[in-house]
Amino acid sequence: MGGDARNWDEESYRKSILKEREIQSRTVFRTVFAPSSSQNPEYIVVASSDGSVAPYSISYCISNHHLWFSKSGNQMNMCGSSSVAEPFCLLEGHNGPAYDVKFFGDGDNSLLLSCGDDGRIQGWRWNTILNSGCDAQETDLKPVLDLVNPQHKGPWGSLSPIPENNALAIDYQGGSIFSAAGDSCAYCWDVETSQIKMVFRGHTDYLHCVVARNSSNQIITGSEDGSMRIWDCRNGKCVNIIEPKQMKSKEAFPWISCIGLDSSESWLACGSGRSLSIWNLPASECISRIETCSPTQDLVFDDNQILAVGEEPLLSRFDLNGMTLSQIQCAPQSAFSISLHPSGVMAVGGFGGLVDVISQFGSHLCTFCCRGH
Repeated sequence: MGGDARNWDEESYRKSILKEREIQSRTVFRTVFAPSSSQNPEYIVVASSDGSVAPYSISYCISNHHLWFSKSGNQMNMCGSSSVAEPFCLLEGHNGPAYDVKFFGDGDNSLLLSCGDDGRIQGWRWNTILNSGCDAQETDLKPVLDLVNPQHKGPWGSLSPIPENNALAIDYQGGSIFSAAGDSCAYCWDVETSQIKMVFRGHTDYLHCVVARNSSNQIITGSEDGSMRIWDCRNGKCVNIIEPKQMKSKEAFPWISCIGLDSSESWLACGSGRSLSIWNLPASECISRIETCSPTQDLVFDDNQILAVGEEPLLSRFDLNGMTLSQIQCAPQSAFSISLHPSGVMAVGGFGGLVDVISQFGSHLCTFCCRGH
């Protein structure tokens, strides 16, 4: 049967195809639940590959972007351009991908921090965002904090490119932000003065991750060189080196992709290629090692258990002995972020610009595609 092509708009059709492809190739690198006085999460902030940083209302997404799963675990309706969620506010984050978002402080007066490929750390007052009343079209909220990594001097006065920031860690009591950078260094920034307080040097390749061990005045970094280093924040010296690749099983992918600490800061979990190892820090001993089907890309402790995601559409839960307790299918085919709210609600973000919000009971509350610039 023929159609009437007299009103065909070739340009609109091309734009729609390009828009669909752009949505499908977008990646969520990090999510974080916003601080709230409510026991249930209200907003989730997303850092995306297009450089945007955007908070989304969870109640709105649950009402408008519910994703059904069949009994076999397959998705019944996929995210497309028609199910792109509108953020509460769209911030012009970074020139290049935004890799991490964190909150500095608690409550509405906290700072929303982001870092990215342009080597910047930017911060916005969370209460300013909430009170701005802006819609998703407005992106002109200016950061109150703007930090830029230093460039290194080369021969004849030449300067290196600004190294990217891949991850952030927070010491709120000390007023410090720690960043894992692409020049093999970690930086400690003073929030009040916007100056570098300390540089941690010793890795031989760029850093993927950093966590703060505030009870011991330490940070722990994970690098492409396959090692984790524990640093004393009082003098910037490395006090211990942990190399999971030295274990009996040879690692085909030796880099440290992600690390996490439990609430006591005595247990450390790290992803290194297709394995996840759990360490007792006081004893400096590896307690268990978990073989995974794909590389682990993010993890977080949930009391005495570990939630992990990676290059497969699964959210896995392990105990400290390495036993798999559960696996939940999630929407992103490759997941880069797992976030945990104190209520037990989880969020998985990854390829396709997808964020999958999962209840503490394992049911899918909503799945939405993030909007970009």
